[in-house]
Amino acid sequence: MKKYNFNAGPSMLPREVIEATAAACLDFEGSGLSLMEISHRAKNFQPVVDKAVELVKELLDLPAGYSVVFLAGGASTEFCRVPYNFLEKKAAYLNTGTWAKKAMKEAKLFGEVVEVASSAEDNYTYIPKNFTVPADADYLHITTNNTIFGTEMRYDLDSPVPLIADMSSDIFSRPVDVSKYNCIYAGAQKNVSMAGVNIVIVKDEALNKVSRQIPTMLDYMTHVKNGSMFNTPPVVPIYCAMKNLEWVKQNGGVEAMDKRAKERADMLYTEIERNKLFRGTAKAEDRSYMNICFVMNDEYKELEADFLQFATERGMVGIKGHRSVGGFRASCYNAQTIEGVQALIQSMKDFEAQH
Repeated sequence: MKKYNFNAGPSMLPREVIEATAAACLDFEGSGLSLMEISHRAKNFQPVVDKAVELVKELLDLPAGYSVVFLAGGASTEFCRVPYNFLEKKAAYLNTGTWAKKAMKEAKLFGEVVEVASSAEDNYTYIPKNFTVPADADYLHITTNNTIFGTEMRYDLDSPVPLIADMSSDIFSRPVDVSKYNCIYAGAQKNVSMAGVNIVIVKDEALNKVSRQIPTMLDYMTHVKNGSMFNTPPVVPIYCAMKNLEWVKQNGGVEAMDKRAKERADMLYTEIERNKLFRGTAKAEDRSYMNICFVMNDEYKELEADFLQFATERGMVGIKGHRSVGGFRASCYNAQTIEGVQALIQSMKDFEAQH
């Protein structure tokens, strides 16, 4: 039986990317050594990092004056590294879900944190709008896609202060005006690579502005100056990211990914609205293209476990919703196929026909 991967992360990767990475783990470029055991300073690995950086810059059309680094520790480490590098006295945070809240918690260790708006009272079913950002804030932090609650900002916010974004789960799924941001970071296991590497895009002139001393490994400038090679980087995940970014480029770039994302989401949201058994959880204007969350309508709530088993038996993997929302979550990252979405929709239709 064919499997359709809707896991929220680590997420689905294109088959050719998986195969290329697996082959390199057996023999990296005919060296007789595994990618897992080569030196990160080997002459044949440096081109991998260089190519990955080049692809990030090309796909997102980075302006001059921005650096790209590959780091370890997950986006959760960037929750700390961001205020360490950018928060002098006060930072503004938009609270749109679990990950935004965790980022705020870390920032409070370094200075005053202003929550400019929150949708917590409605279980994060929408993106707050028309909020005021303090003019004296060092930066405004946003989370562009909320994997747990299924909301997304598929636009670049106009901010009166420097803008910083956690784009872990939707980076490379749409064009981005990078010039609007001082820093963009992403744990790669959602939409770019396997777990183990972060991509950080940082505006060079924004660094070294805080008065505090920053520990060497937490200083973005350390990694910019050393081209991600200050310490041993996560070699295999960087290679996987490079191959996946090649795949994005070969398949039309972020413009094509945006179109594919909209097509997948439109199909699935249309079925959710049509099907008598289900309803979406996020407000329509803020619904995520990446993580599509839905639950059983109240009168069919008792069928939730039955549908999960029904869909699983038909090859759907990872559609159980997060405990904060319940129900179901279909994560449709770049590698997700129309075929996969159609298979899920057919499962929903078939289950409806039985009830």
